[in-house]
Amino acid sequence: MVKAEKIILGVDPGTNVMGYGVIEVKGNKLRIIQYGVFRLEKLGSHELKLKKIFERMTAVIEEYLPDEMAIEAPFYAKNVQSMLKLGRAQGVAMAAALAKDVSLVEYLPKVVKKSVTGNGNASKEQVAYMLENLFNQKLETQFLDATDALAVAVCHHMNAKTKALTGNSSGKKGWGAFISENKGRVSGG
Repeated sequence: MVKAEKIILGVDPGTNVMGYGVIEVKGNKLRIIQYGVFRLEKLGSHELKLKKIFERMTAVIEEYLPDEMAIEAPFYAKNVQSMLKLGRAQGVAMAAALAKDVSLVEYLPKVVKKSVTGNGNASKEQVAYMLENLFNQKLETQFLDATDALAVAVCHHMNAKTKALTGNSSGKKGWGAFISENKGRVSGG
C-alpha cells in the first residue's frame, strides 16, 4: 500500500456555515478523506461562534492530521460588518491550524474557482460538478460550503509549487516577491 504523500485540509470560512474538506495526495492521485460543514447559525453570539470554530477545527486537525491547510481568503461584498465577522472566523480557523503546527496558505476565491473549473467566476454548483468529475464520485451538495472547501484543498494541491494568494508564478509571496521580480522598477530608499 502506497503511503499518502500529503494530507491537505481545505477550509471555506463562514460565520453561519463553515465548510471543510480533507484530501489525500498520492502522486497525482487525489482521494477525499472527509468533507462537511460546521453549522453555527443557531449559536447566539459571534464570540460563541468563534469559540466553536476553534474547537471544531482543532478536532478535525487532531483527527485527520493534515500536513497543510489551505483556506479561502475573505472577499469584500456589500457589508463591511459581514466582512469583518468573516475575517474573524477565518482568523480563528487559521489559529487552530497554527496551534497544531499545520502550515497554511490562503487563496483568493477566484484563484480557487479557476484552479478547479478554469473559470474564476464559476458558480458553487459548477465547482461541485467539476469536483465530482475530478474525484469520480457523487458529492453531497446540500451544503456547497463543504464542496467549496474541497475545492480549496484541490486548488492548493494544484498550485502548491506555483501560485498562492499573490498570483505570482515564482511561488513567492508578498512585497519581497514583487521587489525581486521587478528590480528595474523598484529603487532602494
